[in-house]
Amino acid sequence: MRATRPARHRAPRLLGAAAAVLATAVALTGCAQSQRDTSSSDGSSGSGSGGGTFVFAASSDPVMLDPAFASDGETFRVARQIFEGLVGTQPGTADPAPLLAEKWTGSADGLTWTFDLKQGVKFSDGTDFNGEAVCANFDRWYNWSGVNQSGNISYYYGSIFKGFKTSDDPAKQGGIYGGCTAPSANQAVVTLTQPFAGFVQALSLPAFSMQSPTAMQEYDADNTGGTEDDPRFSSYATEHPTGTGPFVLDSWDRGQQVTLKPNESYWGDKPKVDEVIIRTIADGNARLQALQAGDIDGYDLVAPGDIEGLKSGGFQVVNRPAFNILYLGFNQADPALADVRVRQAISYAIDKNAVISQSLPEGSEPAIEFIPDTVAGYNPDVTTYDYDPERAKQLLAEAGQSNLTIDFNYPTDVSRPYMPSPEATFTAIQSQLQAVGITVNPVANKWSPDYLDKIQGGSDHGIHLLGWTGDYNDPDNFLGVFFGQKSNEWGFDNAELFQALTAARGLPTRDEQVPAYQQINEQIAQFVPGVPISSPVPSLAFASTVQGYQPSPVQDEVWNTITLSES
Repeated sequence: MRATRPARHRAPRLLGAAAAVLATAVALTGCAQSQRDTSSSDGSSGSGSGGGTFVFAASSDPVMLDPAFASDGETFRVARQIFEGLVGTQPGTADPAPLLAEKWTGSADGLTWTFDLKQGVKFSDGTDFNGEAVCANFDRWYNWSGVNQSGNISYYYGSIFKGFKTSDDPAKQGGIYGGCTAPSANQAVVTLTQPFAGFVQALSLPAFSMQSPTAMQEYDADNTGGTEDDPRFSSYATEHPTGTGPFVLDSWDRGQQVTLKPNESYWGDKPKVDEVIIRTIADGNARLQALQAGDIDGYDLVAPGDIEGLKSGGFQVVNRPAFNILYLGFNQADPALADVRVRQAISYAIDKNAVISQSLPEGSEPAIEFIPDTVAGYNPDVTTYDYDPERAKQLLAEAGQSNLTIDFNYPTDVSRPYMPSPEATFTAIQSQLQAVGITVNPVANKWSPDYLDKIQGGSDHGIHLLGWTGDYNDPDNFLGVFFGQKSNEWGFDNAELFQALTAARGLPTRDEQVPAYQQINEQIAQFVPGVPISSPVPSLAFASTVQGYQPSPVQDEVWNTITLSES
């Protein structure tokens, strides 16, 4: 998720180096089992005293509080406290784990998925969570019509399920959802019209949280009886979001803060704090100062340059396991970049280690492909273009581009998990390109509202910095997003690559997908659509009093584990 999600963009094992990072953050971490328990990894309970108000600074307001209509990280941050899905994630990883579904089984053809549900769970309004409630949610998504099918409203359902029951747009007609039945209160069976091996992984997205059918009908969640044009701002989405999670909405002062209180009927381990406040502080320096002043207890997206000062000041800094990719993209609509020799030359010109040391957090490692090494289908043996400025000059000469001048687009006024300091990253790469004879024309745009429109909305750009934080652990969520179809960002039409990605997505099992995506990663490496730079390590900062915060690579952080000790 790029456009709106601060911690994921439009997100196997504990991530190698991240495991060691987490091991050093014992004070903050606990074991977040599918039961959302608060035991630490050694079986002991948290050391905080319990009670109090946990105040967390967000970079922006939620858009609204119905996760089915959301695609931004700040909405999801709040939604994860109120709602739960059938599937969660294993602590510290992006791997799927039981949540409201205790287990699931898939048919051999990948078309039928049976979910055995946790018993005795109720939504916070008292409605039973059962098989019928599951089907009500799936059928709600499938039956959306009109404006509810817009990509900016139902982004995730459209992206994953590829269509709706009926649509005026032929491209949105049908999709892969085949229906849902509830053989019993404790079971739901979902059928697909074609296989999708990443189906279970995708269900860990907050967009597919289970919501109370009673509350959605009572408060017009789809805005079918309202007068507004945008269903995201229904009474349900702004005042009455109703899930099964450990917290419920208390109040929302738009532009200021969201206040949550414990869900007294929660089926799992109940929150230890009395109240949670998510305060909106857009400026990164202001978030830092608020923590130092004791006005907040923690915040996300810590600037790399602030880390040592926070540590020396007695604050806790914890790294979220990296599940992202920063890349230098090539727009092949530019005639020079349409020549693979030029793309190869730029790749050879970049010293990734130097870029990392000059602009990315400590612990970041060079990337060799467009997915992190924890995603299925990662290929450690892909063709690489290791730093070789002389080879870069040779290729430019062969392409007749020894005096190449090129636009280099980069964003300002933004910090993303994959790109914490874009100006510094631009400066590092610019000097390396100039060293091989490429004249760089800097083109800077503010992230909001200009940069993404520039890169994704038209062809008037050159090489550019962008990236992605994965939503769930499936290669399609990276490679399919980047290279699955024609786009303005990359400016190429590679039918062979598009077809390979479509076919790999539709394979019924992970075992079949892995070799297919490994081959695709090599195909991408030879095509050279851009340069994967790194998977940077995002950081969070907390007061010394905060205990039990479990960082997640996909921001699946639920705050019933948190306690506050005496200062």
